[in-house]
Amino acid sequence: MLHTGRGFSLWIVLLVGMLGVGMSFASVASAQDAATVAVEAPVEAATEAAVEADAGDISYISEADFNYTINTLIMFICAVLVIFMQAGFAMVEVGLNAAKNTVNILAKNVIDLAVGVLLYLFIGFALMYPGDNWIVDGWLGTPASFVTRDGVDGTDRGENYSAAVDFLFQAAFAATAATIVSGAVAGRMQFGGYIIYSGLLTGLIYPISGSWKWGGGWLADMGFQDFAGSILVHAVGGFAGLAGAMLLGPRIGRYTADGKSIPLPGHNITFAALGVFILWVGWYGFNPGSQLTYAGASNAEATTFIALTTTISASAGAVGALVFAWLLFGKPDLTMLLNGALGGLVGITANCDRVTQVEALIIGAVSGALVVLGVIVLDKLKIDDPVGAFPVHGICGIWGGLATGIFGNLPDGIESVGAFVAVQAIGVLAVCAWAFITMLVLFSILKALGMLRVTAEDEHAGLDISEHGMHAYPSDAVAGGKIQ
Repeated sequence: MLHTGRGFSLWIVLLVGMLGVGMSFASVASAQDAATVAVEAPVEAATEAAVEADAGDISYISEADFNYTINTLIMFICAVLVIFMQAGFAMVEVGLNAAKNTVNILAKNVIDLAVGVLLYLFIGFALMYPGDNWIVDGWLGTPASFVTRDGVDGTDRGENYSAAVDFLFQAAFAATAATIVSGAVAGRMQFGGYIIYSGLLTGLIYPISGSWKWGGGWLADMGFQDFAGSILVHAVGGFAGLAGAMLLGPRIGRYTADGKSIPLPGHNITFAALGVFILWVGWYGFNPGSQLTYAGASNAEATTFIALTTTISASAGAVGALVFAWLLFGKPDLTMLLNGALGGLVGITANCDRVTQVEALIIGAVSGALVVLGVIVLDKLKIDDPVGAFPVHGICGIWGGLATGIFGNLPDGIESVGAFVAVQAIGVLAVCAWAFITMLVLFSILKALGMLRVTAEDEHAGLDISEHGMHAYPSDAVAGGKIQ
């Protein structure tokens, strides 16, 4: 018993000792952990702050950097929207023309963008925005190629947005001006001649007249206003298209020998309607995007107000054209409704930043009526414009430029509405004459060289086969290319 008790006591002593040692080690470890936490806490806090910054904390970004970022990214989105308008133009033109010319129309719309970007890169961008590099001050800039990147190779960063996105946005506008002509000359122009025209317009004609206003040239000095291009883009394309349509002459079968008008309806009105919807959406890059700077409350409000006036005018243009055509022809014509919406968009483009909502309504309604009247007048003159490019872009472009003077807020340096209208009229006349005369000369040269119009045989067969050697639809091949 005694032996057993001594053994038990020994185990108790050993257990207590072990607990004491363990507690001592625990105390030491606890002290070490506390010291480690005290040392590592600032490091962890700094690491966490860095992670938060990477995750989107922008408090460390300067106001200038923030504005540059917002402006650049929004302008990029707007540039994409304007480029997407090429799809809208293609669908409108395809839908309002014969199926046998579908491949040709699609090829022209793609080449407008591709050639437009390259020629604008090589020469047009510098011509349009020469800065201080004028050959003839205020009239003709100095050619140069490619875009100088911001902050690369010692260059300064732009104040508001990147030079690269500025080029993309402006090149999309140049391609738009060229594409307008495609619809006016559809169904009868040689593809090779069309490429020459497209390159000349985007590389020279459009940039030179654009520099008169947007490049700080003589029209800018006068106080001429064209916010997003009713004149500088749309009227240029419209009058270039008028010159082409006049030199080409009407499509075979469009008029009888005694001058009677024979409508040649398009093959897919669904495509045409889809194209107008695409163009309408793309216009939210075209007009609001032309605000150019979007950061800050005032810029954000101005950008969205521009979208509002654009929407009002487009809607009024659609309704105005529909009602006017309905009264004249006794039926609600869908093609007039579609072109009326486009006319309203063109008419508001010059002044969307400086007119009221009521004035936007008036501008759109008048644009819709002008589209209908323009189609009638061209038909009486036997000028064949298959998609109504000149009434929409040429006539409504003129109206948009003049309406800016009639309704728009007076710019600095102009004291009366009459003086403003006079300035706008001078700009309209100069730009439209420039586009029409230069393109008339070009199309005349192409005609003399035998590069303008396809032969009657090729036109009957369709430009898809004669110019490109392919069919757009399987039914074309089954019908031997005779589908209309």
